[in-house]
Amino acid sequence: MDQPDYSLEDAARARGSLIIAGVDEVGRGPLAGPVTAAAVILTPECIPEGLNDSKKLSPKKRQAVEQAIFDNGVVAIAHATVEEIDSLNILRASHLAMERAVAALNPQPDYLLIDGNMIPNGLQIPAEAVVKGDGKSLSIAAASIVAKEARDRIMVDLAQQFPGYGWEKNAGYPSKQHRTALEELGVTPHHRRSFKPVHKILYQE
Repeated sequence: MDQPDYSLEDAARARGSLIIAGVDEVGRGPLAGPVTAAAVILTPECIPEGLNDSKKLSPKKRQAVEQAIFDNGVVAIAHATVEEIDSLNILRASHLAMERAVAALNPQPDYLLIDGNMIPNGLQIPAEAVVKGDGKSLSIAAASIVAKEARDRIMVDLAQQFPGYGWEKNAGYPSKQHRTALEELGVTPHHRRSFKPVHKILYQE
């Protein structure tokens, strides 16, 4: 399927659900920064044009669609911190961020479409996991855009406090510049100490 559509949401509606939210997270792979999740309830009559998997949109297009999502839908954003990532592990931390985003929605949904192959344990709302959901469900695609934009902005802010790592461009992912800066500038408070490249630098002495 090349474009996400509203068929999973329509199927949930046909089964009696009234308020359906898409949930996605971004930031499992970076060496620095939080993991960020978004939960989005789209208004079926006002679905923004151009909604797609966030990775398939240019930054300019993503920002325009993000604004339309905020204008026409219900949005909640939540994070799990670097400390939570290191103490829980990245999978549990990303699920925690998803749970927090869902809990922050008002109104509360009665059905969830979750990107990935697992439903977070802490969710008390009926849900289905959708593998590669940001390419299948418009609600999950909307959540993927909101989460990516929110996390990218955090990393741009952190880049100003900790210059040299290129976070404004690489968002904390292990690019060549980021890895070189880790070697030369060392580990910041925003690095994930449980991730191997960071762990190796901390404990190489």
